[in-house]
Amino acid sequence: MVKFSKELEAQLIPEWKEAFVNYWQLKKHVKKIKLSRKSKHTHVPNCDFGLSVFDPIRAIAKKISVRFHNAGEKPNTVQESRNVMVEEVDEEKEVHENELVQLFSEEDEVKAFFESLDDELTKVDQFYKTKESEFLERGEILNKQLQILLDLKQVLSDRRRKSVKSQSGFGFLSQSYSSSPRNSDFSETTTEYSESPTDKSQTEDVIAALEKNGINFIGAATRTKTKKGMKPKMSMRIDIPATTPTRTISAVTSMLWEDLVNNPKKEGHGEFINRKKIQCAEKMIRGAFVELYRGLGLIKTYSSLNMVAFTKILKKFDKVANQQASTNYLKLVKRSNFISSDKVVRLMDEVECLFTKHFANNDRKKAMKFLRPQQQKESHMVTFFVGLFTGSFVTLFSVYAILAHLCGLFSPTTETAYMEAVYPVFSMFALLSLHLFMYGCNLFMWRDTRINYNFIFEFQPSTALKYRDAFLICTCMMTAVVGAMVIHLILLSNNFSPHYVDAIPGILLLSFIALLICPFNIFYRSTRYCFLRVIRNIVCSPFYKVLMVDFFMADQLTSQIPLMRHMESTACYFLAGSFKTHRYETCKSGKLYRELAYVISFAPYYWRAMQCARRWLDECDMNHLANLGKYVSAMVAAGARITYSRQPTPLWMAIVLVTSLVATVYQLYWDFVKDWGFFNPRSKNPWLRDDLVLKKKSIYYISIALNFVLRVAWVETVMRFNVGILESRLLEFFLASLEVIRRGHWNFYRLENEHLNNVGKYRAVKAVPLPFRETDSDG
Repeated sequence: MVKFSKELEAQLIPEWKEAFVNYWQLKKHVKKIKLSRKSKHTHVPNCDFGLSVFDPIRAIAKKISVRFHNAGEKPNTVQESRNVMVEEVDEEKEVHENELVQLFSEEDEVKAFFESLDDELTKVDQFYKTKESEFLERGEILNKQLQILLDLKQVLSDRRRKSVKSQSGFGFLSQSYSSSPRNSDFSETTTEYSESPTDKSQTEDVIAALEKNGINFIGAATRTKTKKGMKPKMSMRIDIPATTPTRTISAVTSMLWEDLVNNPKKEGHGEFINRKKIQCAEKMIRGAFVELYRGLGLIKTYSSLNMVAFTKILKKFDKVANQQASTNYLKLVKRSNFISSDKVVRLMDEVECLFTKHFANNDRKKAMKFLRPQQQKESHMVTFFVGLFTGSFVTLFSVYAILAHLCGLFSPTTETAYMEAVYPVFSMFALLSLHLFMYGCNLFMWRDTRINYNFIFEFQPSTALKYRDAFLICTCMMTAVVGAMVIHLILLSNNFSPHYVDAIPGILLLSFIALLICPFNIFYRSTRYCFLRVIRNIVCSPFYKVLMVDFFMADQLTSQIPLMRHMESTACYFLAGSFKTHRYETCKSGKLYRELAYVISFAPYYWRAMQCARRWLDECDMNHLANLGKYVSAMVAAGARITYSRQPTPLWMAIVLVTSLVATVYQLYWDFVKDWGFFNPRSKNPWLRDDLVLKKKSIYYISIALNFVLRVAWVETVMRFNVGILESRLLEFFLASLEVIRRGHWNFYRLENEHLNNVGKYRAVKAVPLPFRETDSDG
């Protein structure tokens, strides 16, 4: 049977951990009471007379007499509780105090236990009240937003019917769309229309109601100044975040259109409602309802877990103190707001009804898929295949090593041709597999330490990748790669034409690209498409709103520059036909190839710098500009190292040393202080931060030293070891692997710091922006 303390640790909400009842501290108080009572009732026998055979009989008689004595007393050890209202900073804070009976007032341990219990009850109740008021306020706002959308639907449907009958030249009806399961039953229409005098009063009432609910119409202030029988142009003001290039362009064009609409010199009348904005507004409101329901579920879980914790700890106290305090104290707990209030439950029911009616076409089963997404159960088949592919990989790699040795593949006469044909493709897959393996280790550690990475990255729990899945992809990929290497080597050793044999790496690469973009729902389609979307956002980073997953992935790309260089070599090798002619100098000495080396080395740092610029524009935080400077310094250092590899002069060596040193110091400062939150001079943990997820502090100090050592691996490029082509390629692969390992090691502490920031702000639910303005606007 699992202890409740472990069960509570596994089920509590990580971001609200500090707001839960401190069950472990209360257990320590109970243990102190137990130890104090043992010391008081310890009987030391008189050694002058020795032990007697009647001692057990005396002990039994004493227990019976004590039990009858206690039965005659009142069992209540805690008198009726009273609530004392204390004014603090112009706010009334409810504090639960208990009057202890004379028996307990003489015992310091018991008194300390109930004082701590009162503090915990007050803390839990106050936190629940705060969160309950937040969610109730959010629910009222969402109801208002939904009503606006419903009223807007009515206006659009009425105008669509009247526009069809209208024969005047003032308006036309554009295309409408039929509601889909994802877009619910709201119309999505762009409409321009005129209004007849008979319907004027009805339209005025509808528009007035919309404006009262927060919709701002451009030109509404000048409606009465227009000519008789004519209605001015009006445009609805709906705030849609410019998170994509399309929305950014739409926002600019919408602003220009509003300026034209508000221009009194422009003739022509009608109304304009942007159908794209209506569609986006609907999706935003739907997402806000989902997050509200999730938050209400969390606060309900918070209430039930704390109630069980109070019940368990009071039962432990009764057992140790041999009293019946739990009954009376639990009455006080049940009268507390976090147990007695039913506002959260009623709001959950209301959200379910509204969502089912307006976003799921009265299909409750469909609505629950949005509101309560089911997490996929971990299958034992995944574990089985991980073991199977791991064993296959080890076996195939051993076979490959033996065959390569027997064939004399790495002799000076054959190693150049083989390394040029095989090394770029297979090392690219090896680095990618290593990165996936490190990511799987990250997922395992994040799950083990209760870091809510799905919430931080905004992943869907039902489709998010688990650590076993990451290991499966990694082992499957490496098994396929090593199998291709063995087939390539066997065909080459049997004197097959290199013209066909050297095409095997290219076939392998095309197969993986085809699998990545495969539209069928096989082999983690949701993860593959999410990866493609994130890469798209990174490449177009100035135009897309930067999310946590976007810049986290961009940081991964800065550690995979060798992989991108191998992709360049592979593309040149096959596109230039070198696998047929075996003229490797085509891709080595070509001007375009040499210039692309700079572009590829700069690209990840450029993308990351543009993300910092976009975040600075969105948030106006100067730290993002400072972070941008870090990536600019890394670009300069990377360019200097490439130039030095081609022109090994003392001048360029000095430039490499200076630029790389500056970039390394910049990066180390940002790693330790900004990304990991270490080196806080006022921290209770020397050179670290106040809150730590891992229990052993020594792990953090070792990680700081390891990150420092791996950050200065660029020194090898300056030393320029005089080795052969095989050794140089192996050394290059080894250094690239170290950088991937450093990045995987960095990932854990970066997300740990982000998680602790969420914990400090009790942020467990995503805040979804709402489309319709709540304040008046003059247009």
